[in-house]
Amino acid sequence: MSLKEFHITTQNHTLNFNYNTMAKKVVTFGEIMLRFVTPQYQRFSQATSFNASYGGGEANVAVSLANYGIDVSFVTRLPKNDIAKACEMELKKHSVNTDRIVYGGDRLGTYYLETGAVARASKVVYDRANSAFSEIKPGMVNWEEVFKDVDFFHWTGITPAVSQGAADACLEAIKVANKMGVTVSTDLNYRKNLWKYGKTGGEVMPELVAGCDIVLGNEEDAAMMLGIHPEGIDVTGGHVEAEAYRSVSQQIMAKYPRVKKVITTLRGSVNANHNSWSGVLYDGKTLFQAPTYQITHIVDRVGGGDSFMGGLIYGLLTYTDDDQKALNFATAASCLKHTIHGDYNLVTVEEVEKLMGGDASGRVSR
Repeated sequence: MSLKEFHITTQNHTLNFNYNTMAKKVVTFGEIMLRFVTPQYQRFSQATSFNASYGGGEANVAVSLANYGIDVSFVTRLPKNDIAKACEMELKKHSVNTDRIVYGGDRLGTYYLETGAVARASKVVYDRANSAFSEIKPGMVNWEEVFKDVDFFHWTGITPAVSQGAADACLEAIKVANKMGVTVSTDLNYRKNLWKYGKTGGEVMPELVAGCDIVLGNEEDAAMMLGIHPEGIDVTGGHVEAEAYRSVSQQIMAKYPRVKKVITTLRGSVNANHNSWSGVLYDGKTLFQAPTYQITHIVDRVGGGDSFMGGLIYGLLTYTDDDQKALNFATAASCLKHTIHGDYNLVTVEEVEKLMGGDASGRVSR
């Protein structure tokens, strides 16, 4: 047994611990919202009730990491009311540290989801204007305190899309993280329905990405936010060529010298219920590709990219010299997320590694 690992055997099962992972600390920063979903694939016009839960890009990543045993803190701004309190309790239930949350403002942002089926795509309606988080500004978070003894900081392109203040606070966080030697990752995550405060993603994101070590994004993200236009990529019809992403990764690294890894999820859409799913990682020399999964009965794809990022961060922290294994873990973790209702990927490391090993039978575990 490696000195970096130890095992505790209980009456029913063995818990595996990795010192490399246990010693690492991660911080994520962004908005968490109250999510309302139409039941049973109903359209908005049909629904007389909604199922409620909580979610948001960076919060979803935090829950994934906490679920894998990582010490993770989520930084956001919440109002002081009972709904926000319930939201914070939900994060704590999933072992996410909420000590760095700041308070103020009047409301928690919300979003509404109409889940699509077969040829009908899903729809999202945001109601997050004037939310507590949208009114965040530089100076509200003490980033020097937040990043003490922290190894990894993650944010997404959704955060600077919410408001100028959120964009400025995000830049503030990145600069402090860079100064303190914290690895910074981003999921570019372009959302056309969010950039409404007078600036485009292409105007705001380049300065933020310049401070990042790891970038996750697809061809639309690269084009709309970084001005990089890849060729030969077609995501319709369920087919995506992984090799086509080598050039876009090289362009990102050339434009942003700090970036050491560029990752892309490969989603081929056959219809709303059937996607192929894989991922590629480029480290400046090698283009790694994960196995491709056929997800034929999608339960909930919202949070799929976040679950990939959570799995990737876990993989990079755990399999420190094995980018292929880290990528495989991220892809398998995200594949499993598509089988779970809600934003959060509530799977174990053991379940992910089982799928990585080729067990996709879905047989009852007794």
